[in-house]
Amino acid sequence: MGFNKDKFLLTWVVLFFFCVSATALLSPKGVNFEVIALMRIKELLVDPHGVLDNWDEAAVDPCSWNMITCSLDGLVIGLGAPSQNLSGTLAPSIGNLTNLQLVLLQNNNISGHIPSEIGKLPKLHTLDLSNNNFSGQIPTTLSHLETLQYLRLNNNSLSGTIPSSLANMTQLSFLDLSFNNLSGPVPVLLAKTFNIVGNPLICAAGAEQDCSRTRPTPMPFSLNNSQILWWRQRNNKQIFFDVSDQHREEICLGNLKRFQFKELQVATNNFSSKSIVGKGGFGNVYKGYLQDGTVVAVKRLKDGNAIGGEIQFQTEVEIISLAVHRNLLRLYGFCMTATERLLVYPYMSNGSVASRLKAKTALDWGTRKRIALGTARGLLYLHEQCDPKIIHRDVKAANILLDDYCEAIVGDFGLAKLLDHRDSHVTTAVRGTVGHIAPEYLSTGQSSEKTDVFGFGILLLELISGLRALEFGKSASQKGAILDWVRKVHLEKKLELLVDKDLKNNYDRIELEEMVQVALLCTQYLPVKDRRCQKWFGCLKAMDLLRSGKLLRKPKQPGQEPMNSPLRRHTLILPTTLPCWFKQWSSPDQDDKWGARIISR
Repeated sequence: MGFNKDKFLLTWVVLFFFCVSATALLSPKGVNFEVIALMRIKELLVDPHGVLDNWDEAAVDPCSWNMITCSLDGLVIGLGAPSQNLSGTLAPSIGNLTNLQLVLLQNNNISGHIPSEIGKLPKLHTLDLSNNNFSGQIPTTLSHLETLQYLRLNNNSLSGTIPSSLANMTQLSFLDLSFNNLSGPVPVLLAKTFNIVGNPLICAAGAEQDCSRTRPTPMPFSLNNSQILWWRQRNNKQIFFDVSDQHREEICLGNLKRFQFKELQVATNNFSSKSIVGKGGFGNVYKGYLQDGTVVAVKRLKDGNAIGGEIQFQTEVEIISLAVHRNLLRLYGFCMTATERLLVYPYMSNGSVASRLKAKTALDWGTRKRIALGTARGLLYLHEQCDPKIIHRDVKAANILLDDYCEAIVGDFGLAKLLDHRDSHVTTAVRGTVGHIAPEYLSTGQSSEKTDVFGFGILLLELISGLRALEFGKSASQKGAILDWVRKVHLEKKLELLVDKDLKNNYDRIELEEMVQVALLCTQYLPVKDRRCQKWFGCLKAMDLLRSGKLLRKPKQPGQEPMNSPLRRHTLILPTTLPCWFKQWSSPDQDDKWGARIISR
């Protein structure tokens, strides 16, 4: 009896505090303070797509509204409306949302000043207002955000100096103020990663006297003069560098290291031919050992002195470095001199897929499937998650590397565009490897996602056969186009002619046929308006097949596709639209949550 009484009292105590917390958000008129603040924000924003239409002032609870995230106890903790074409201004009432932890309004057209009231948000840890039209000065009140870890204000029209109070933000780990109109000295910032490139009037830390004496052009720091400002903090001291100096200390470009040319010379034994581990259209790759023992791969780009200007090179390198995915080769650092352009990557001990296919120890069927899946993951990330999107333009076995666990790592992405800038800002030069180039790319010089999908299809055939694209024909003494021969072999049900002899029949014949079908879907020539959907349809089919290895099968039903249909045996059931698939696939947590099924007929 006593236990029940205590339980009864405990229940009422919980209900009491719940009611108190809910009532605390209500004004004397019974209106939720968070609702009032959000409605003021809505009033000052122009919403052409109506994404805020369900924000209703009569509502008691805003947790069901679009773009709003709430905690379990019903408090607004997130405001996220990126890339919604919003314009207008950001209302000061945002400072009344005192439980906010996350504000994501990037990639819109919001203008006006950044409200100083944002500094009243004690729980805020992420603030992204990048790629808008904000003007005026950076509010000094941002330094009051003691829990802020991630701050992006880049690509706006902010002016004035960087508040010295930002140096007091001990929790800040990422800061991007690039491409604004900021001026004056840079304070000693505590952020581990920060970016201020694209602010021509910035000058060195500790140079306040020079700045004040020479304004309005303090310590001329013009990007047009081939100078950039990137640094790292060393022993609590800011270091300022001029790019043209050949004897500078190490610099960090965001998370990238800038190496001295001499350092890479030593690492690669003066770029000895014995250190070469790869040769390609972009240049030679050397194995190197840094002073701390780190093993790296150094790509020495061809015609380094002809690859655009320093600023163009730096911009493209930054874009490449922002592509971070488990199936993409991470850019570790770079080196840039008047005559040299070098990129530094982690060394992949298992080499490339092309080299492993030629090795004495054959890759087993399961590993080949896993390589195909990882490559598809990486390409989807480049196309759908990178902004701007990155087109690889040379997808082939030689550009797919293998880590210590034989997982696929897509390399050489972004380099085609990097080298194109030597001639023009228009990407029309055909780059790639014969046998891997999509027909429309070869004829027009215009690359797109379809270019990479075609290359992915050829890669599947390389994985199946163990041969380079140009070796297919020789293996079967066939004449004519390679893909025509593959289609012929497929229709005649002689797929064993395609299979790598080193597999010695240790492969799944049903999976083999499905992989060939996918390869043919990815490489068939269709009108431009259809090819992207069709080709990604093939890739998605491959992903589900290669991920699971187990297919849900049903007996063939009457009245279905004719036997000569290219998909006569299997059909992919898509539970959602293709964009939804892209979003699902880009999340590493979704690997085992797909709803698609391959149904055998």
